[in-house]
Amino acid sequence: MPVESIPAEPSVRAPDDLEALVALLRGKRVTVLTGAGCSTESGIPDYRGPGTRARARNPIQHRDYLREPAVRQRYWARAVLGWQRFSAAQPNPAHRALAALERSGVVPGLITQNVDRLHHAAGSERIVELHGTLSIVRCLDCGARELRAALQDRLLALNPTFEHVAVTIAPDGDAELDGEATRTFRVASCAQCAGVLKPDVVFFGDNVAKPVVDAAFALLEEGEALLVVGSSLAVFSGFRFVRRAAERGIPIAMVNLGETRGDPYARVRVDAAAGTVLPALAEALGVSAAAAR
Repeated sequence: MPVESIPAEPSVRAPDDLEALVALLRGKRVTVLTGAGCSTESGIPDYRGPGTRARARNPIQHRDYLREPAVRQRYWARAVLGWQRFSAAQPNPAHRALAALERSGVVPGLITQNVDRLHHAAGSERIVELHGTLSIVRCLDCGARELRAALQDRLLALNPTFEHVAVTIAPDGDAELDGEATRTFRVASCAQCAGVLKPDVVFFGDNVAKPVVDAAFALLEEGEALLVVGSSLAVFSGFRFVRRAAERGIPIAMVNLGETRGDPYARVRVDAAAGTVLPALAEALGVSAAAAR
């Protein structure tokens, strides 16, 4: 039977309907899929949340980054300004609650669409990063890897006037910057071979590596329920796991501010902030979020 024809049970949409969420997940091993909405309370904007939906953005496209030096110049000029605030972000109660749930054995692991590594900082251990991480940069020519923090020092040495430019932070470590300012930016090259550097993330238009997808599907299969946190599921790389769970008859719960592409498949949907719902969920399941590092 095609996934689209699977009948969905009525979703629970009351923001305070924690009881329905607890009832669905109690006694089950819960695989968790997280998106940008899990990190907005840490000060990292998302692409499609209530605060960003009104203004359109044109994220970097994978093909353009590879082909166009001017696109790489634009990317790094904006990224060098966004990095300071992005890298200073700290885990919020949602991250800590998920780490506590993993430590207790309720959650076997996380699949995340985020590139901020806040789950790691909160103490989660088994994490499949669908879209990679901004904390690592790799050379497209020789494959050398460099810490993003080290590259930041090199970028600022090449562009000392950028260090104190005031900007508005954008999703994924980006920043709002006019085109004129980017044209004077000097891009750092690989310290090993002078090749082209790229953040170790999956840009729009690129594909998630098969081993990563396989690891995520394997983690999904370990769960007896799927909890989606802070994702609109507009991107197929995350939505595919909801579809697979529906095919397998795995119950699905959504915690997100606003509607999601996966709502028709959800047995429970809670429209509320992750930082509010997840600690309460953990406590109701007998797990204290304070157990996380």
